[in-house]
Amino acid sequence: MISTETAGQSGNDSSSPFQQEQTDRDAAPQFVLPLVARIERAEPPARTDALETAARAVLVLLSDERATGDGEWAEAVRDWQDARIRKVVRRARGAEWRRAEALPGITVRGREAEVRVHPPVPLDGWPKDLARLQVSGTELDDPQPPGPPADGVPVLWFNPALEMSAGKEMAQAGHGAQLAWWELSEEERAAWRATGFTLAVRSAAPAAWEALTRSGLPVVRDAGFTEIAPGSCTVVADHPALRSALPPVA
Repeated sequence: MISTETAGQSGNDSSSPFQQEQTDRDAAPQFVLPLVARIERAEPPARTDALETAARAVLVLLSDERATGDGEWAEAVRDWQDARIRKVVRRARGAEWRRAEALPGITVRGREAEVRVHPPVPLDGWPKDLARLQVSGTELDDPQPPGPPADGVPVLWFNPALEMSAGKEMAQAGHGAQLAWWELSEEERAAWRATGFTLAVRSAAPAAWEALTRSGLPVVRDAGFTEIAPGSCTVVADHPALRSALPPVA
């Protein structure tokens, strides 16, 4: 299954929209960020590549001039961030993908993966060419286990105890990247953007997971709309700039 609807919460940013009272978020008009993964039958992307590309796609949209200030997508992005931070991943191939690319949005490419991120839309107001896309029936794997992340690269650490579909994990990776983005300074954001939003997605070692969730780094907590229990910690966003700002461990 490739569809997800989730919300998260930052571990240490009291000003983020994820920290609003639940009733405030629920009362606001609900928007969703559509992410479309290109998954051709003959050559599907590797799972980790797709997760990393989806996370980068969210960052590319958040930093795009159309999504900020008086940009044409800015109002929709603000409305989306004022409510629950929902992301939905659907798959497309062939003509479906070409129709998705014809709609407003940005295509982000990984090593082989392609993900198109569209500006937020009302929860019940999807464009028909996106609404008709499949949300199930395709799963992704890694032909070879990904190696350790390079030194100095931001890492989105996944909870090793949870099993999720590729689509669910793509949305969770997007949440983790978004939480990190919110907590960075403008200078740190610009530096990350200059790298093309280099990042890695990895499963945390079971022995390290609890310490990561208690470290003060941003933690994604799922709202429980699909697949896993509400409140489950899914991702810790480990950006070097955020880690360097943590208080020393006694």
